[in-house]
Amino acid sequence: MSTKRWPSFLLALMVAFSATPSMAQQAPPLSVRPVIDKKLKELPPGPLFWRIETFGTLPQAQAAAGPTALAAEISGKVWLFTLGVAGGATPGATKVAEVGPVPPIKAAEYLIRINHASGPPGARTPPHTHPGSEAFYVLRGRLGQKTPHGVMHAEAGTAMNGHGADMPMEVFSAGTTDLDQLVMFVVDASRPFSSPAKLE
Repeated sequence: MSTKRWPSFLLALMVAFSATPSMAQQAPPLSVRPVIDKKLKELPPGPLFWRIETFGTLPQAQAAAGPTALAAEISGKVWLFTLGVAGGATPGATKVAEVGPVPPIKAAEYLIRINHASGPPGARTPPHTHPGSEAFYVLRGRLGQKTPHGVMHAEAGTAMNGHGADMPMEVFSAGTTDLDQLVMFVVDASRPFSSPAKLE
């Protein structure tokens, strides 16, 4: 190769690399892990809320769980999540939060599920939808949720009610520290739990 062509070749190479985002510049994916779920033939009469409580041990939480409740150990604590009317309380539990009212949904069979989501600042999910609603409780960091209605945030120690079925969304870590959050779902069990979506 002629040495006279090297300068232009190197210039083009530099331009190409500068125009291509590096891996470090791309937002990392938010880690989302299903923890526990249950199928239900019917839901209690509404309006419905998610009641979030803690117990000392997982066997205690499991023994206290009703037909619309899920018990799990997440981030070093034992949790009981109960879908029911507002103002309820589980004997022996410490109440943390109540989130709702849950957007209503009609289905032949329902799936209630708890996910655990976490990630560093900037981590986010791809645009997606669910065939039902989701609600959030933030353990650490700052939650962000983008939908066609705009962007909402929730700080550590607070809850956020989600939208109804088939709402396009992105969920992301919006703070300066790692996000750690609980996510509660009520969806149509006959449909895919999550589907890709477009979000402008």
